[in-house]
Amino acid sequence: MISSDSAAFRSKASLKEASMDAHRQREQKWMSLISTVPPEQARKNKKVRKLLGEGVPASVRYLVWSLMTNAKSKGVAGVYNKLCKRARLPSFVDVERDVNRCFGEHPHLQSTEGPLVNLLHAYMNMVPDIQYSTGLTLIAGHTLLLAPEEDAFWIFVSMMDSALRPYFSLNSTQMEVDAALFSRALEVNDAQVSKKVLVDMGINPAHMCFPWFTTLFVSSLPGDYVNRVWDLFLYEGVPILIRVGLAILYCCRRAILEATSEDAVLYYLKRPQPTWLPPSPDAFMTLAFSFKVKDDDVRKQRIKMEKQVKKQAQSQGVRLVANGSGISLPRDA
Repeated sequence: MISSDSAAFRSKASLKEASMDAHRQREQKWMSLISTVPPEQARKNKKVRKLLGEGVPASVRYLVWSLMTNAKSKGVAGVYNKLCKRARLPSFVDVERDVNRCFGEHPHLQSTEGPLVNLLHAYMNMVPDIQYSTGLTLIAGHTLLLAPEEDAFWIFVSMMDSALRPYFSLNSTQMEVDAALFSRALEVNDAQVSKKVLVDMGINPAHMCFPWFTTLFVSSLPGDYVNRVWDLFLYEGVPILIRVGLAILYCCRRAILEATSEDAVLYYLKRPQPTWLPPSPDAFMTLAFSFKVKDDDVRKQRIKMEKQVKKQAQSQGVRLVANGSGISLPRDA
């Protein structure tokens, strides 16, 4: 009996040591890539994509995100501190409200003098035409859980400029475009659920996608799942948002088919029960990649639909905000 217990202990110790060795090897591989791959080429590099599939150790994750977003190219020495010193904008009342009620497990982010308030204050001064919503606080706060304050700021700026800003811009139709792409993907992958929510219940797909896309799923998934979603999103872009939305719908499928109201469906989708999710972040992403979604087609359709929507809006005399990256820097920066 003692011999058997001893063998079991040695076996567990051996497995733990092997796991630690694999973890260290992944760290070393990432550090090697970070030092050799130019950030502007990271999203086209097959080695980067392969390593992303294998996993990103928490110890290097913010460095990987910085690489993927090419955040250092955005950074200008001294600019962040100068932006933090600018006068508070009127919308900052909403920011302080959200900062106080979000991230309850992380008190340092709730302080009105803390890094989250600083980051949002700097960003909203940098891009004064942004339309504030709680999603900005959730995305910025989650970034700060991994990265030092100023690094987090430039990662956040890069994510906003590359994909997210149109979701927070006045008169932008980006959410409608991406929600339409999501509804098409849902119809292809699950006709029964698609008919229930989009036809029978008449739910606007934008109402499903808004809580997901404007928070990058921070409000919907556990933190370690969010980290894994972001790892792949920063490489693949918008198709990952659609895939993850499909995965959440799949996890909520039984509850949705039994639901009798739009409010119930939207409640399940905004915050699915943790027990409904696959047992690990990697298993969740495996589910997301199991759906029939042609990522390149999504990118092409997105551009085509954006042009169609813009043309239609112009014919109706509506002025749309361009998906640009204009910023408002301090004059003496």
